[in-house]
Formats: sequence, C-alpha cells, structure tokens
Amino acid sequence: MLCRAVEDLSWLLTGGYAEKSALKLVGDHFQLNERQRMAVMRCACSDASLAHRRRTEAAEVEVRDQPLLIDGYNVLTSIEAALAGGVVLEGRDGCYRDMASMHGTFRQVKETMPASELIGRVLADLGVAGAVWYLDRPVSNSGRLRTTLLAAAGGHGWSWQVELVADPDAVLAASEALIATADSVVLDRCTRWFNLVRQAIAMGLPSCPIVRLHA
Repeated sequence: MLCRAVEDLSWLLTGGYAEKSALKLVGDHFQLNERQRMAVMRCACSDASLAHRRRTEAAEVEVRDQPLLIDGYNVLTSIEAALAGGVVLEGRDGCYRDMASMHGTFRQVKETMPASELIGRVLADLGVAGAVWYLDRPVSNSGRLRTTLLAAAGGHGWSWQVELVADPDAVLAASEALIATADSVVLDRCTRWFNLVRQAIAMGLPSCPIVRLHA
C-alpha cells in the first residue's frame, strides 16, 4: 500500500501538483496516518527530480582524492537510526533516509560517536581527500556536536573541518564541490552529490534492514 502511495505521489508531483496538497490527496485516499505520510513523502519524487538526481550522482570511484562537503545532521541522524535499529527508508531516488524530525534541537545519543566514526572509516576507505561538515548554527547543541566530530577526527587523523552556518542547504546547493546529502531540496539544486548514507550502511552495516518504498 505504501509503495502504491509513493507511486501515486510521484505521479502527482510529476504533473506539477504542490507537494502539500498532493500528499494530502494521496494520504487521504489510502487512509494513511501521519507517520506513514511522512514515509511516503520522503520516498517520492517527480520524474524530473529523479532524472536530475541520477544525472548528478557521483559513483564510488569518483570520490577518491576529492574533498567532500557533508550535510551534517542529514547524514549523521540516518546512520544513528541504522545503528539503533530504527526505520531506514529507501526512496525512489535510491537514497536512504531515516524517520527522525529535527525541531531546533539536536540531542546526542549513544549512537552519535559510533555513527561519526563509521562515517569516518568509510570516507577513509573511499580515499576522500578531506571532509567539511556543515551544521545548522540555529540548532541547539550544534557546537557540542562540532566538538564531538572534531574529537572523532583527531583520534583517527582524519582531515575534517566542521562549520556552523545559518543555512547549510543553501551553502551545499550552491557549491561546485562534491556534496553528501539525501535532502530532496538540496539534491534538486546541487551540481554533484554522493550517496554517503547508502554507502556507509552498505560498507559498515550490511545487515541493516531497509524499507524499500518504491517499485
């Protein structure tokens, strides 16, 4: 049922329907609850968005010796969810996304440090030249997370920078560099992106169950 809902929502988005009204139409038709509607929204996209994302996605071999700009919260929370046994969705575009919602505050959990270290090991295995993490300055505890990430990098000799900015989405979407995100808004605007969450789960958590909500 959820796969059919994703298909229908994607069809409406392709036809130019606004996301909010299209999601309500599909959600009401399938009698979905709020959590199911969120899952459907995170997995659907228009045909035009899908084509752009496929065209701009970088392969694993293209990451070697390249700097990578990371959408910090977007990437980290998905790996945290995978480590915690939470729901990880596979969208129509092949991106893995979690079901967490940020409401102005980030709370570090026991999975935060293991998640950052897993990402670091994957980046090292891929031969990434260096990473710049972008965190939302307005989100509470961003400064504390910056300290955690730099501590993880320092302990392993990884070349990381962590920047607190007002709007990471705008910075990443406008960059000519390779970026790592699963944020739909950024993916539709960026020049080149890498599916880091999917790669990290495949390399470090191969037994993680993935909920695939597309045909």
